[in-house]
Amino acid sequence: MQWTSAPNIGEAPLPQRARSYWKTRISALHEEVERFLEAERAQLPLWAVVGLGAGIASWFILDGPTQWLAFLAFTSGAAIAGFMARGGRAERAAGWFALTLTLGCALVWARSERVAAPRLDRPVITSFEARVERAEPLVAKGDIRLTLAPADPDLPPRVRVSLPAKTAPDGLAAGARIRLKARLTAPPPMALPGSYDFARDSWFRGIGGVGRALGTVEVLSAGHAAGLDSVRGRLGRHIRERLPGSSGTIATALATGDKNAVSAEDADAMRRSGLAHLLAVSGLHIGAVVGATMLLALKLLALSERAALRLNLIMVAAGAGALTGIAYTLLTGMQVPTVRSCIAALLVLAGIALGREAISLRLIAVGALVVLLVRPELLTGASFQFSFAAVTAIVALHTTQWARRVFHRRDDGLLRGFGRAVLALLATGIAVEIALIPFALYHFHKAGLYSVAANLIAMPLTTFVVMPLEAGALFLDLAGLGAPIWYLAGVAIDVLLWIAHTVGYSKGAVAMIASMPRWAFALIVCGGLWLCLWNGRARFLGVLPFVIGAAGAASAPVPDLLVTGDGRHLAIVSEDGTPVLLRSRSGSFVRDLLTENSGFDGDPKALDSAPLASCSRDSCVADIERGTRSWRLLSTRSSTRIDWAPLVAACAEADIVVSDRWLPRACIPKWLKLDRRSLGSTGGVAIYLSRQPRVKTVAERVGRHPWAASPPAERRSSARSTPRARFPKDR
Repeated sequence: MQWTSAPNIGEAPLPQRARSYWKTRISALHEEVERFLEAERAQLPLWAVVGLGAGIASWFILDGPTQWLAFLAFTSGAAIAGFMARGGRAERAAGWFALTLTLGCALVWARSERVAAPRLDRPVITSFEARVERAEPLVAKGDIRLTLAPADPDLPPRVRVSLPAKTAPDGLAAGARIRLKARLTAPPPMALPGSYDFARDSWFRGIGGVGRALGTVEVLSAGHAAGLDSVRGRLGRHIRERLPGSSGTIATALATGDKNAVSAEDADAMRRSGLAHLLAVSGLHIGAVVGATMLLALKLLALSERAALRLNLIMVAAGAGALTGIAYTLLTGMQVPTVRSCIAALLVLAGIALGREAISLRLIAVGALVVLLVRPELLTGASFQFSFAAVTAIVALHTTQWARRVFHRRDDGLLRGFGRAVLALLATGIAVEIALIPFALYHFHKAGLYSVAANLIAMPLTTFVVMPLEAGALFLDLAGLGAPIWYLAGVAIDVLLWIAHTVGYSKGAVAMIASMPRWAFALIVCGGLWLCLWNGRARFLGVLPFVIGAAGAASAPVPDLLVTGDGRHLAIVSEDGTPVLLRSRSGSFVRDLLTENSGFDGDPKALDSAPLASCSRDSCVADIERGTRSWRLLSTRSSTRIDWAPLVAACAEADIVVSDRWLPRACIPKWLKLDRRSLGSTGGVAIYLSRQPRVKTVAERVGRHPWAASPPAERRSSARSTPRARFPKDR
């Protein structure tokens, strides 16, 4: 006999009980979120700026118009739903965040359409007349870079041309009319997946062609540098005359924001040591200038009894500091970090004048909002990201209860006060470096590991020694008495450069990464923002996405083969990480490009000397061993004609064929063919052979953005007048 238990009278069926349970849990979670948002209500406006930036970033990440429209439809629908829902702060916050996402995407899309300008669709060599819009001396390269408005209607309305400075005629300045012959091409696209996208920046600047002048440039009517450009140019020349060599170029960058004079060696040392931010006029420089002006104004005004009794000296000094900060920003060219710092300085001065808290995250948010509303495309630039990441980390650290308890001054003795100052400087340096390392790895594939120690010395040296000495020397030069001060400034800058070179080229000073996946970078940024923008303990939940993103970046695979978009250059990444280049005489730009995208810190090797390669003057055959499989690579490296039959036979034996020429359709490798035809569609490629073989292309990375349209491939060159090519002998 089988017994069954009788049902309890009044007990609800299981599905109904489950629904009731989950309804209760969701209600409790909603109440918890409401309490959290109520406690953090002062921080909610900050997330509106984050939403605006996320909407802008989404436009750059998504593929094209179809996805942009879908994103706008989804976010606008979410915004409407959030505002119409009968709820509390959570629903309204979600609605506002979705609305800012919509506005960000629409803003940058509208901006890209507004700046749209014709671009060259193929390389041309032409003579034309043009008006000079801007002339920039590239002192370190010995060139002058001209931004021109051509009179020829067949050319884009704005092009950029470089020419040797030693051949530049007099009168070559803004406003001049010139006649020249130049080879012009469309702005070059991203060379490899994840590298710098010059075509994107050129699109937003309205530049439709770039090139180099051929022969002499004829000045039809001379231009005269006027206004701040003239002042900046004369000031830079004066500084380099007083301080020749590397110290003069660093002094020029500090005074005028012009980093074009800094040599490649010094710039690389500053990057490797984590001191490159000192060359970009930003918060450090603006703060020093504004602070020094306020201090000087207060001391001078206090000498007058009448002024001290009748005027609010703090207000007057703040006004003087504001005017000086604005003038310095204009003088240094209004770069993104400078503009952000100037806005922040003005808000700080306004806060001081009104008796409000001067330093806050809201101040940073206002600066970011102003920049993004005017130039939303700057969000993708390393300058914007470095600048705002650093200052956000500093303010977030110093507004925590722990920092206020430990760092703020008390009635301590001299020794304890000095210890607090050193601890605050050390903690600030660590926070800034943790904030900047992901951005450095994402944009430049390298980050300095000893930068905290370097900055502990370099930042006070720059702020309290170099800049005051330089300012004093320039002031005394009005009376011709600045030589002794220039000598001291040069010594201080030499010490700064010594620190940069010593730290930057020490063993283990640099961490390298071949590429950081976008999802990993996004998780790191989201985690960092969550940590910085909330006040309560819930902020520490941001550690989880930060750690996951960092783990994803660290475990990202290194490509086994890199091929540039023109097919001329490739690098095989050996199993120990060393890139092996097809062309041993590649220029420094190509060598740096291939080594950085290989995640390698050092000098690459040549394929000619590789043990598993056999090369002739015209081509190379190499075997790439990965796991249990060997991949045979065939690559051409000259323009010499190749007979059809041996070429087709060599292709059939190879797994991968790479060439900068048109290859016949009968050239069919076992797996992948990359010639001028296919590379014209894909752009540069990164090939991964371990595990599951796959290919990443520039075309996939750029999507269907307006600057992605590639010019048609050049017609195949004639093969009638060239000798026959030689294939390497079998090994």
